[in-house]
Amino acid sequence: MMDDMQTIKLTKDLKQNKERIKGRLPIKKSFDVIGRELVLGQKLDAYLIFIDGFAKDDIMLWILKVLQSLSPEELSVNVISSLMKQKIGYIEVESFSDIKQMESMVLAGAVALIIDGQEQGLLIDAREYPVRSPEEPELEKVSRGSRDGLVETVIFNTALIRRRLRDPNLIFEIKSVGKRSKSDVVIAYLRDLADEKLLKEVQDKIDQIDVGSLVMAEKTLEELLIKKHWYNPLPTVRFTERPDVVAAHLMEGHIAIIVDTSPSVMLLPVTIFHFTQHAEDYYQNISVGTYIRWIRFLGMLAALYLPPLWLLLVNNKELLPEFLQFLGPKEPGIIPLFLQLIILEFGLDLLRISSIHTPSALTTSLGIIGGLLLSELAITVGLFVPETVLYMAAAGIGTFATPNMEFAMAIRIFRLLFLILTGFLDLWGFIGAFLIMFIITITTKSFKNGKAYTWPLIPFNAKALAHILFRMPIPKIGGQNKK
Repeated sequence: MMDDMQTIKLTKDLKQNKERIKGRLPIKKSFDVIGRELVLGQKLDAYLIFIDGFAKDDIMLWILKVLQSLSPEELSVNVISSLMKQKIGYIEVESFSDIKQMESMVLAGAVALIIDGQEQGLLIDAREYPVRSPEEPELEKVSRGSRDGLVETVIFNTALIRRRLRDPNLIFEIKSVGKRSKSDVVIAYLRDLADEKLLKEVQDKIDQIDVGSLVMAEKTLEELLIKKHWYNPLPTVRFTERPDVVAAHLMEGHIAIIVDTSPSVMLLPVTIFHFTQHAEDYYQNISVGTYIRWIRFLGMLAALYLPPLWLLLVNNKELLPEFLQFLGPKEPGIIPLFLQLIILEFGLDLLRISSIHTPSALTTSLGIIGGLLLSELAITVGLFVPETVLYMAAAGIGTFATPNMEFAMAIRIFRLLFLILTGFLDLWGFIGAFLIMFIITITTKSFKNGKAYTWPLIPFNAKALAHILFRMPIPKIGGQNKK
């Protein structure tokens, strides 16, 4: 532990430096960790350390050619300074004297060069991470707009965001998290718009994280940053894979957290209404965008309330007015209505989970089997009545209309709570489920110094609520962010 806290300085003895480095890096034990011996200018022994697969081959071939063609006179004085300023004509080159710093940079993809007789070495950032091309995210498709999406390489993601916000106030702060993984975590914000207290809190919390690895990237980081009760299904941060969505949130003063190896960016602070918005609203004209938004709200309400409310009304027909007396099955099925809805609820989730694990070529077949054949056969043999299948299908469509996957899952959990309590306790169960959901929602905290989770409904802000209910003109929204 003490060795991890202390710096390990290079010495002028190359052999000793090599032994120290080999004691920290698995050179010759792990095939991808390479240590290569060189001779510079037919005079100085040198040692090159890098990770195979990270170093750009063409750049390294050029650098090696330059180093091995040096004359003894060129290596007579100020070797490190001379190589940096005159010989290695590469953009990202810096000197180092701490072996621990070198180790961290090499494991991140840089190339290290140490030379006999020198107490400093060179770090050449000639890394090239494996990367896929930016593609439109599957979960956030739009009918019109940009088709690029974030990828698993952090430097590409910052470039995609910077391309949309060419503002000198846009800051990307990079930190290393995880004793073993040493994952690159980037905090992005607009210096003149972000809340300073919130930013300081985020920075401090990330600095204080003591964990071996960010196994699930941004999801692991979220649970380390924000503590909440296990029974609360509501998401407290928003994830997106669209660079235009990240840029829009930064313009509103939000903070974005980017984790290397993940295409999802974490946005905070957020309120519950952030999970009801989608980029599609702003790629359509004002009236169409507002219409789409209201249809989405209707779908989410149907996803939450439609099956339990139907069950409640069918069990209490005396509460129904004359024009709604048609509700309910003409003939009861073999299974009670409550159990039918619960089975269909689990069936929908089973179908969704199965589709995730099914190859794309077979998803159509899975949908036909699960969505058509099974439900049709269940009605035919009398296990289910058509109404239960109809209302659960409508609720399922409303769930899929929810633009945020985490919020859609929260709606599923609350719907299941409504169904169970309504099935056992009837009207009082429905009221009890509503109170439980209300208490959980009102007590949920997004982030310590952020807005209330239910803002702008509670506390009430009419102007901000109007921006949520109606798709406002871009000039009106953009004018608020000018400084």
